[in-house]
Amino acid sequence: MIKGHYNIPSSYLTLLNDNKILLLRRFNTGFEDGNYSMIAGNVDPGESFTQSIIREAKEEAGILLQPEDLKVIHVMHRKSNTSENNERVDVFFIADKWQGQIINKEPNKCDDLAWFDLDRITKNVIPYINQVIERIKNNIFYSEYGW
Repeated sequence: MIKGHYNIPSSYLTLLNDNKILLLRRFNTGFEDGNYSMIAGNVDPGESFTQSIIREAKEEAGILLQPEDLKVIHVMHRKSNTSENNERVDVFFIADKWQGQIINKEPNKCDDLAWFDLDRITKNVIPYINQVIERIKNNIFYSEYGW
């Protein structure tokens, strides 16, 4: 490992319904506030990508996911655009079913949770998330960002 250089694994949830995608607007986090992303989070030590997104879905949107209902739809290797010198490996899951009602469980970090038409997504989406959405729409499994 290069001094000051490390990889951060993160899991993301892609929820689609009637040609719409669920996005949340970041708020009060210090990273991309005011822009939309997906339900997501860093993978904790000792946790798998799957376990991470199941936890994040419950924490952020109040829904329960089962491992057998999750499928990897995209993987991104990303160079962080922050002052830290790190890289990220982002795994994007899709789930076509879940239990519970989708609600904003973290109003201190998210000030909107809404469905957007895949063909008319809001302009203020985090750029790498926008790239992922385009890749998913075009059935492209892997991409890179920030290099």
